[in-house]
Order: sequence, then structure tokens, then C-alpha cells
Amino acid sequence: MMQLALDMLSWALILAGSFFTVVGAIGLVRMPDVYTRMHAASVTDTLGAGFLLAGLMVQAGLGLVTLKLLFILVLFFFMGPVATHALAQAALHAGVRPQLSEDRRERLEGREGEGRQP
Repeated sequence: MMQLALDMLSWALILAGSFFTVVGAIGLVRMPDVYTRMHAASVTDTLGAGFLLAGLMVQAGLGLVTLKLLFILVLFFFMGPVATHALAQAALHAGVRPQLSEDRRERLEGREGEGRQP
């Protein structure tokens, strides 16, 4: 009975990880610019790989394999956002501008609160 519960939990985690990986891959194809594509890729890294590795850890049980998978998971959680941030900074440095649906210069320059009644 306990093995059935562990199998169901591991498969639920693996399916959730697969879902987020597929959604992230679709986002990579459908998003309009490099910054939104990087966001979709980071979702794939953190959620997709996180759930997949968690499901594999439950499936493996306690042991050296679980410890190795945990180490890979920790690497994903720390290195994924750092790599995404570095890519975004490189794109900004190269002059790649994000596509915006509205002009946000006023808000960025600190004139957001002008003209409002308290």
C-alpha cells in the first residue's frame, strides 16, 4: 500500500514536471522577444526540472541516487536564475530592447505619481 502511494506521488510529480517543461517549450516558440523567451526558459529550468527531479527522488527511495539527484536539483535552483540574469544583462548591454505594449518611460523616470489626487 505504501509503495502504491509513493508511486502515485512520484508519477504526479513527474507529470507536473513534464507539463511545465512542455509549457516552457511552447513559450520559447511563441514569445515575441528575447526577454520573454528567457522567462519561459527559466520556468522550464526551475519548475519543470524541479518537479521531474523531485519525482525521480521519490521513485529512487533513500540512497546515494537520491543524494545525487538532490545535488543536481540544488544546482538547477541556484544556477538557472543566475544564467538567466546574465543573459538578460548581456542582451541589454548589446542594445536589445524589450518589446513593450505601452510606453513606460514616464513611470521609469519617476513621474508616475504626478497629477494624482491624494
